[in-house]
Amino acid sequence: MGLLRGVARTAVVAGTATAVSNRVSRRQANRWAAQESYAEPQQQAPQQVYVAPPPPQPAASGSEDVIAQLERLGKLRDEGVLTDAEFSAQKARLLAG
Repeated sequence: MGLLRGVARTAVVAGTATAVSNRVSRRQANRWAAQESYAEPQQQAPQQVYVAPPPPQPAASGSEDVIAQLERLGKLRDEGVLTDAEFSAQKARLLAG
């Protein structure tokens, strides 16, 4: 009976030690995680801000300027930069004024 009591006591002590050790490890990990979360905002790269391009300049009233712009649009369409629909929309905008 004495041997059984000694084994039981050892099991209780070992189980308690394991539970305490696990709790200490979890608390320590939580503290480290909290410290890292406080440190992260300082280490983050600055956010890039989108700046809108300036609005396009209004077309000059001269017909030569409109023709030059139409020629540029035609070249862009021929090169495949603009689709036919985009070309038509831009052409209508230029011709409208």
